[in-house]
Amino acid sequence: MTDYNELTAQAEALIVGVPHRIANLANLSALIFDSLDDLNWAGFYLLEGDTLVLGPFQGKPACIEIPVSRGVCGAAVREDRSQLVFDVHQFPGHIACDSASRSELVVPLHQNGAIIGVLDLDSPSPARFTEADRRGFEQLAAAIEQVL
Repeated sequence: MTDYNELTAQAEALIVGVPHRIANLANLSALIFDSLDDLNWAGFYLLEGDTLVLGPFQGKPACIEIPVSRGVCGAAVREDRSQLVFDVHQFPGHIACDSASRSELVVPLHQNGAIIGVLDLDSPSPARFTEADRRGFEQLAAAIEQVL
């Protein structure tokens, strides 16, 4: 079980006072990937118009662009809410950047009330992510938003 208070504190220690967005997101993706078991991808997509563009991440190569109209990441932006998907093969419009991924958690990131991107986590195991994970990563996202 992940201690999200500790993970958030570690994240804040890495990024508070550091004015470099890309460097912060790179360190955060490494922290997340290193801290959680059973992930095959952890990273960020940043919103440019109607497209999510690949940002810093850990894991296998990924899709460079994701239209907001498609996929789990696009749904997080369209609905402005986290997406907890137990089996990505059952998600309409899922984009298989890595065919090994089976479950996904995507949390929107905001700046001044507007979505600026998403935190995306993938696992090769079905139902890897829980409601506790969703709440924990929403807590982490709130901390990240304070410094983006």
